[in-house]
Amino acid sequence: MHLVYPAVLAALLFCTGLYGVLARRNAVLVLLSVELMLNAVNLNLVAFDVWLKDELHAGQALTLFTIAIAAAEIGIGLAIVLLVHRNRGTADIDRLRDLREDADAPDEPRSAGEDAARGEKAEAAA
Repeated sequence: MHLVYPAVLAALLFCTGLYGVLARRNAVLVLLSVELMLNAVNLNLVAFDVWLKDELHAGQALTLFTIAIAAAEIGIGLAIVLLVHRNRGTADIDRLRDLREDADAPDEPRSAGEDAARGEKAEAAA
């Protein structure tokens, strides 16, 4: 088997996934692009395992491990995207650069001790 064909296909898959990560604004599409990149890595692992005729099949074992990690990653990632979409109303990455609340939201109530400590710091600075 020629190693060039799966290597070129894996490079194309990886570049497509990299473009998706860098160019997309939707968090779900970014997660799908990361999965595409992981599949390109899996294709390389299996192709090199076959090409090297490894008796232990380490490439295939690493591929199974990568698939398990990818499944966990997509589950947690989609859960986070769903929670962010519920709270913010959008999954647009450009709007979610910071995780703080909007500037219009009132501050959290402080205890009297915190207010007194801030007042002492302000007096010491003056």
